[in-house]
Amino acid sequence: MSFDSLIFDLDGTLWNSSETVAEAWNVVLEKQGYDVRITGEDVLKQMGKPMDAIMRDAFGDTMTKEEAMSFLELLSVEEINHIEKTGGKLYPALAETLSLLKTKYRLFIVSNCQKGYIEAFLKAHKLSEYFEGFMCWGDTKLPKAETNKQLIARYNLKNPVYIGDTEGDHISAQDAGIPFCYAAYGFAEVSGYDYKLEKFSDLKNIFMDKAE
Repeated sequence: MSFDSLIFDLDGTLWNSSETVAEAWNVVLEKQGYDVRITGEDVLKQMGKPMDAIMRDAFGDTMTKEEAMSFLELLSVEEINHIEKTGGKLYPALAETLSLLKTKYRLFIVSNCQKGYIEAFLKAHKLSEYFEGFMCWGDTKLPKAETNKQLIARYNLKNPVYIGDTEGDHISAQDAGIPFCYAAYGFAEVSGYDYKLEKFSDLKNIFMDKAE
């Protein structure tokens, strides 16, 4: 089968920003007087979920929904500032692999993150040139499958593939009616996939002969 575009998840697929995110969250927690600190491992347990679900899991017992969403705004601002300055850990051979893929495919990002997070990733690592567009939970406030559908419609994609590392990514691809490529080096196990990556650069071997 030939494809015209590749849609990437962000966390666990293109990079790992857990340590940077933890640093940002701890700044806010300290400023707000909370006697609790989190680690990168704590952040990893939440990555891949929509931001409202993360807030429920992390603070649902101590805050009302309204308080949690207000707190999310504070966390998001600090998180994006941190990411723009320090970035995260890109997976090996990321830029060179994207550069090669871009010669054959239109490249996009769909993530469950807040607004500004994808932009901060692209800015910190100077990767904007590789991606034609992106969309996130912060744009749609919808499940990832619906965000994928909206991006596919907006950019008139004919035969995209979704590349991600969690069961939620797998389900979102199924629900959007597109093939799923599993980034096995990422954060989670999945129940099924059409293609599998042991490392990011495997994309070259899998997809460079499948472009339309």
